[in-house]
Amino acid sequence: MNIFRLEQFVCEICGYNMIGYLPDNCPFCGSSREKFITAEFCSKKYSIKKEKVTNRVFSLESSPKLGLEHLAYCIISDNQKIWIDCPSTFQSSLDRMEKILFTHHHFLGASNLYRSYYTAFIWIHQYDTQNILAQNHSFDKLFLENFELDGIEAFHINGHTQGFTFYIFEDVLFICDYVFLIKERMRLNPYGSNKRTIYGAYKIKEIIENKALSKVCGYNYVDDYSDWKEKFEELLIRTNF
Repeated sequence: MNIFRLEQFVCEICGYNMIGYLPDNCPFCGSSREKFITAEFCSKKYSIKKEKVTNRVFSLESSPKLGLEHLAYCIISDNQKIWIDCPSTFQSSLDRMEKILFTHHHFLGASNLYRSYYTAFIWIHQYDTQNILAQNHSFDKLFLENFELDGIEAFHINGHTQGFTFYIFEDVLFICDYVFLIKERMRLNPYGSNKRTIYGAYKIKEIIENKALSKVCGYNYVDDYSDWKEKFEELLIRTNF
């Protein structure tokens, strides 16, 4: 099966995939076209490293590290394998995933290739399909409200992007890049509406307050929940709302 029949390019600075054309500059990080490689070459140059978070959650990351690329996560539920976000590198040796659920449109990665190869179903909030970065991607399920799927809870909070959604599975919180960890401090993602992002942070606090959580899966880290929550609460104290 030739999944590379369409032109596709990957930015080696941020990992963003462009479908159908090579841009003069990366629409995500601004890098010049010389920083792009074909998706087919990317698949040969990089592999996917899988690391255990819990018995049923694993992180997925390109190896060697692909620029500023984010982590994605694989959840092994009772009935299927479900990804949260998607790696920038396509790797045909991975176990089949039935669905890929997105936090937001910035982390689409090579999801169109995985969708084609594995017949995986792509879920994303409808608001995030309207962004130009998502225009050449195919989606199977557009949701507008919170939902639960095979033990995974989805919470739409807006903020960083209009469709931003975070997830909880068992004792693991999937927060993606809504907040950044910088040394011992935390800050909100500055890209998006500041007012909506702050409001969303308080919604997160309300939702997670009575959850029994032990791990937090971020865009480039896995942290113990108790340590993460302490930084998060300190962030809210510093944040004007």
